[in-house]
Formats: sequence, structure tokens, C-alpha cells
Amino acid sequence: MEELNSQWGHGIFKRLAANIEIVIKGQKDCIRYILAGLASNGHILLEDNPGTGKTTLAKALAKSIDADFKRIQFTPDLLPSDILGVSIFDPAQKIFKLHKGPVFTNILLADEINRASPRTQSALLESMAEGQVTIDGSILNLEDLFFVIATQNPVESSGTYPLPEAQMDRFAMQLKLGYVARKQEVAILSEQQEKHPINTITPCVTLKEILRLRQMVKKVFIAEELKLYMVDLVNKTREKTGISLGASPRASIALMKTAQALAVFDNLAFITADHIQEIAVYVIAHRLILDPQSTFSGMTARFVVEDILKTIPVPV
Repeated sequence: MEELNSQWGHGIFKRLAANIEIVIKGQKDCIRYILAGLASNGHILLEDNPGTGKTTLAKALAKSIDADFKRIQFTPDLLPSDILGVSIFDPAQKIFKLHKGPVFTNILLADEINRASPRTQSALLESMAEGQVTIDGSILNLEDLFFVIATQNPVESSGTYPLPEAQMDRFAMQLKLGYVARKQEVAILSEQQEKHPINTITPCVTLKEILRLRQMVKKVFIAEELKLYMVDLVNKTREKTGISLGASPRASIALMKTAQALAVFDNLAFITADHIQEIAVYVIAHRLILDPQSTFSGMTARFVVEDILKTIPVPV
């Protein structure tokens, strides 16, 4: 990668991050990781308590890019056809016409995804994994830029359906926003006293620039030692005591691609071990399933990954 290109990619990241931070306060790391998912062609699952800004963050990102954006509010009665689309008979022409669903967009916000039934949730599997959908036996390709941000509230269980392991594995990262500091929350109150700052956001990058950024991320150099390091981290989850299901090779791929995006954001043409360690918990933890005894004892998937990071030697 040319130095000039590296600087260009770094500039795109800074521009996007600054635009989103107009609305989202105190979430620099989370914004960085969501943009890494966008730049590496991965999808993001935001899980946190109600009112922490999950939906607002997704909308702020969408409004920062001159691209098509659609939102689906997931509910128990939502059907797969409400997401993918449906063929409707046209009596005048005596043919079936396809009415495309909201999945045919650039940025898709799947709000409260765990409120829909497993059947409806699975409608997103093919689109997230392969960038295509199958309707009435026909395969239709989605847009070149197709990015899903899904949200869910972990504290609500009534009327919700936990995402199955296969769908969790489709998300490159699972992120949590958390609560902001006292001073930042006061700033939020002041900014929203008369109007919401989300209404002031305008696009700062184009769709073509995001596609170019994705191509740039793919060219970031990765040393063989760091590839082995990433594989060792993921492999260790399959051997760890207390884990009934470890991470798949899809986790290794997501770890590699998001680390490449972070390198571009840091104006580097190569990834470092720091990039891998920075993102590992968010890429790997949500893919793990603990056995009942480990769960009962208070162990968490995040703790498991953090422990693995301490035990696997870092390449010199």
C-alpha cells in the first residue's frame, strides 16, 4: 500500500468518526470498532441496556455516508418476506412482480433483532454471509456495500428469541456501549434541550469512498507470525476447559480483517500484535458457548478470551 493511500484511509476514518461524535459522546472506541467492521465488510451486533444510544449510533453512521439506509423494527409478528421482499401478482400484465424488501440497501439497521422469531431471524443469514438473497427460487445479489448493524437489549426476556449460534457467528463483532461519564451525560442533555443533534448530521463521505476503503483494507500486509498468532488465539478456545463450543475459522478471518482495518485507521500499511489484541475480545467472545457448570460459576466468554490473550505468547 502506498503511503499516500494509507494517509487517505486514515483521513476517511477521522472524518467519519468526527461526524458521528457530533451525536455520540464518550464512545470513541466503539465508534472505531464499528467503522472497522464497515471497512472490513463485517457486520456488527450492538447489545446493551435500553437508552444507551445503540439506534442513534447506527443512524448517525448511516447519515454520515451518502448511501441508502433502511431500518427494520423487529417484532414477533415480522415475517421473512417483510425483510426480503415478496412477489405480487399484477392482474393487468398477468405476471408476478417482485417488490424488494428493506434488505436491498447499503446500510441496514436491524433494531431489536431478538424480538423476531427464529424463522425471521434466519432470513438475514444468507444476506449477511453471502451478500445475496433467494426469493421464489431466484438468487438476487445485494448492493456492493451491504452493512448490517443489529441491536438487542440483554435485560429483556419477555417476547424475545435469543439469536442462535449460527447467526451470532455471522457478526464480525459484538459491542457494548455502556453508560457515559457524568460530564458527558450533562453535555447530552444540553445538546438535546431544544433539538436532537442527529438532525444536523450531513454526509461526509461517499459510497464510492467506502468501497475504495474496503479495497485498501484488503491490501494491508500481515506477517506470517501474526497469522499464526491469530490462529493460535482462536484454536485455544476449542481446547479451553469450560467451553462447549469454541470459535470457528470464521472468527480467525474476522479477526484478521478487522485488524487490517485498524491498521489503516492508524495510518499503517501493516498490522501489529496490538491491533489483534485490541479487537480480539469483541471478535471472538460472542462466538463461544460455555458449558453449564462454567456459566453457573460466573465465568464469561469475555473473561475466557482475556485469559487466552495473557497465555498465548506474542510474536516478537
